[in-house]
Amino acid sequence: MIEYDRVSISLGGQPVLRDISFSIEAGEIFCIIGKSGVGKSVMIKQLVGLLRPDSGAIRFEGQDVCGMDERGLMALRRECGMVFQQATLFDSMTCLENVALPLRVHYDLPEHRAQERAMGYLAQLGVSHLAEREPAALGPGLRKLVAIARTMTLQPKALLFDEPTTGLDPLAARKFDKLVKGPLARAGITQVVVSHDVRSVFDIADRVVMLHEGEVRFLGTSGELSECEDRVVRGFIEGKPEL
Repeated sequence: MIEYDRVSISLGGQPVLRDISFSIEAGEIFCIIGKSGVGKSVMIKQLVGLLRPDSGAIRFEGQDVCGMDERGLMALRRECGMVFQQATLFDSMTCLENVALPLRVHYDLPEHRAQERAMGYLAQLGVSHLAEREPAALGPGLRKLVAIARTMTLQPKALLFDEPTTGLDPLAARKFDKLVKGPLARAGITQVVVSHDVRSVFDIADRVVMLHEGEVRFLGTSGELSECEDRVVRGFIEGKPEL
């Protein structure tokens, strides 16, 4: 479904990614790991056209993302939804109004119909009781669940998560893991998760890529990751800084 083909990018004159290549299969839970600042979030921002690589190609279902105009990117973003680290909900709206907004804008539904469908997505994620609450009154874990519900209203084929468990308490983080492995996986949604939460990665990932100094240091299953003897990989997953 998704292919990175020799992708390179520099930001602020500094190389971030150099000749990165890998592919992601439809329905896969694929995790991108590595130290802070290594380019994990850059990878998924490039996939939806928020950043463009200096060279190489990125394809979604065979279509060249890098060659798309703004209209093409808008269509892509409906099929490839992104959940940002800070949830990006509108605090001036209730949770229900936030989730209903894409239904009104993209499907031209009247308010009552949009809210009926939005309630269904909130219920699917177990947060329908938050419908009339304002996002500012919620903790980060609940805000992220509402943001996921909003993204799901466009029925995307893929979901991109940028550090989804950052700032969550351990129970909320494990709730997210169950969501990824449960309802989202059963729906057949391809999920790309940028994370430094090693426990979460081992719990949810079908495959993992680790970025290090602008290159792919590891690519394989979570089982292969646990057995990898590479010193950099082991240092990361065991939380041991390099000396």
